[in-house]
Amino acid sequence: MSKKKQLSTITKKGKHPSHETSSMNKREIQRIARMVFDANEGHVLSYKQVCHAFGKTTMGQKRMIYQALSEMAQLGELQELEPGRFTRGGSEGNTLEGRFDCRAGRPSFIPEDAELDPISLSDRSCAHALHGDRVRLAFRRTRKGEIKVARIIEILERREAIYVGTLQKSRGYSFFVTNNKELRQDVFIPDDKCLGATSRDKVVVRILDWDARAKNPRGEVIDVLGKSGENSTEMHAILAEFGLPYKYPEEVERAAEELSGEITSEELAQREDFRGVLTCTIDPRDAKDFDDALSFRPLSGDRYEVGVHIADVSHYVQPGGIIDDEAYRRATSVYLVDRTIPMLPERLSNFLCSLRPDEDKYAYSCIFTLDAEAQLVSARIARTVIRSTRRFSYEEAQEIIDTGQGDHAEAILTLHQLAQKLRARRFEKGSIAFDRPEVRFELDKDGKPIAVHIKESKPAHQLIEEFMLLANRTVAERISDASRQDITPALRLKKRTPPTFVYRIHEAPDEEKLRSLSEFVARMGYKLRTEGGAEAVTQSLNKLLNDIKGKPEENMISMLAIRSMAKARYTTAHIGHYGLGFESYTHFTSPIRRYPDLMVHRLLTRYLIEGKESADVSSTEEQCDHASDMESVAANAERSSIKYKQVEYMIPRLGQTFTGVITGLADWGIYVELDENKCEGLVPARDLEDDYYEYDETSFSLVGRHTGRRFRLGDQLEVTVAQADLARRQLDFALAESSKLHPRRRRR
Repeated sequence: MSKKKQLSTITKKGKHPSHETSSMNKREIQRIARMVFDANEGHVLSYKQVCHAFGKTTMGQKRMIYQALSEMAQLGELQELEPGRFTRGGSEGNTLEGRFDCRAGRPSFIPEDAELDPISLSDRSCAHALHGDRVRLAFRRTRKGEIKVARIIEILERREAIYVGTLQKSRGYSFFVTNNKELRQDVFIPDDKCLGATSRDKVVVRILDWDARAKNPRGEVIDVLGKSGENSTEMHAILAEFGLPYKYPEEVERAAEELSGEITSEELAQREDFRGVLTCTIDPRDAKDFDDALSFRPLSGDRYEVGVHIADVSHYVQPGGIIDDEAYRRATSVYLVDRTIPMLPERLSNFLCSLRPDEDKYAYSCIFTLDAEAQLVSARIARTVIRSTRRFSYEEAQEIIDTGQGDHAEAILTLHQLAQKLRARRFEKGSIAFDRPEVRFELDKDGKPIAVHIKESKPAHQLIEEFMLLANRTVAERISDASRQDITPALRLKKRTPPTFVYRIHEAPDEEKLRSLSEFVARMGYKLRTEGGAEAVTQSLNKLLNDIKGKPEENMISMLAIRSMAKARYTTAHIGHYGLGFESYTHFTSPIRRYPDLMVHRLLTRYLIEGKESADVSSTEEQCDHASDMESVAANAERSSIKYKQVEYMIPRLGQTFTGVITGLADWGIYVELDENKCEGLVPARDLEDDYYEYDETSFSLVGRHTGRRFRLGDQLEVTVAQADLARRQLDFALAESSKLHPRRRRR
């Protein structure tokens, strides 16, 4: 179509008689001008050609249109190439490059310059950008230098965009619909790009393009997950939503099948043999990947040898191989409600590496000599071969602890006593005693939740926990402090400086958050120190957590304390672990399910056995960052699967009333966790009809503007299950006493 025809088309649609032009405001003139430039993308237009879209105009009206176009150029929306001639785009002096962000449906621009703050965008100023795209932003500054008006003018680089949702099919075409708020528009799917999916299917869609003249982006179905609502479909959908794999590549499976599980004489000659020592595993009843085992034998003089034996994944998985590449990409196993998505192929995780009973297995071990008070006499790190004598579930081990009877009772009871002494000393030295309950769903054969069980941390769990913590800490101390004589072998390095290593760190809490918590609990009659060193602060925090046990304010204060803490992560920086109170800490004990543990095993071999130079710090830090990121993604996916099952579990309980505790507050409502089953839902603020409620940050409360009624974090409420939306994984509650409230018209 010629330019003249394009202009005439717009003129016909946007024509305004000249007597109306003078009454049009600047905003309306600019709206019609955008239509003209949209229809003539890539062309340079004079202001007179734009005036043609308004019909017959006077000189005064032409000046109004020219001024409106000039202002659009100042804003960066247009570019004035020469006086009176405009095209799409902005002047280079008023542009920024960065990333378009649309999380939670709120569009913004994240500048590449880290010193600049994010810029909020209106829906109209987003152009055809998709979440994660690298874009160019045109803007105007105020006299004070602040960015006032901004608009995306160019997509520099498209992010590969993949979403999970359903199709709405019509004859010859389909539209893809998702609850993901990153996607602002439905996606057009041509009929030949549907991969045979029907309207009942849940699908994975890739965005192909978004033409400048199109209202919707165009995409294609890349996988059909199955019928919406089926358990396996929904679990796969959660994994796909977070970009996590839900099936293993066939070539990686084949490579794992080709690995030999033979215990060779050459390898045995390089390892300590623990096959004659009493060794056992203690794991959940349904576990298959046994990556840790404990050995025990009494020594003379009231001393004991305790071995923490960890599956030697590094023996089978070589750096740079196809299995290693896939393990690094995943970085962690993912534990959904009804399944495990392993980091390693099943042949490795459940067979070759798993420390199964009555099978010879290669291990990487930390062997301790402890006295009767669980004080460390010495420790050594070694590659070993072991043979598990007995596999215990946590329930079986707990029964032995409770009754004193059962297989290998003397060893289990001694390990229990040592673990409790380690635990008591750990808390004395500054470990923080957070104790948040976890839930486990009991599922039927179709994956439907039929019961919810609250997990408890019993002494059998603590037995394993304390010895794993001791091993992780000892390995980190061996690398960070070359002068230690009580941990062998010594580092085989020429330089005396600590080599590059993978640490698990937990930084001190934000001082401002800690002071805020201290001031808040002071108003309730409690004390919390914020100065005097980390050990003094954590001891004060533990005393606070102990003092509030069983009291009405326990939930509120413990939640606020948790939220004041930093997030643990992996890094090469030797900072220490605040929450545990350890100066040195790493992850050594789970290489089957965590890639950083595999990295630690390889670095131990490098420094203790091979004597090679320090690993490159830059590439190691990059791997640490990736592992931390993937850990966060996996945790979010796990929470989503729990949320889905919570909603599914509550569907038959619509209309029932439960007691719960307030776990979160916002302007839009009250989050409540039910005591009976730990399911969480929202009481929408719009349903609190007795008043208009606003969130007060200083008191962590939702407060009625007129009545002064206050809902506080940690308060108990009686709520009724009002709605259970599986598609959004959201429960809506209503206050059980809402019928007693006297509705009052809310002010706008």
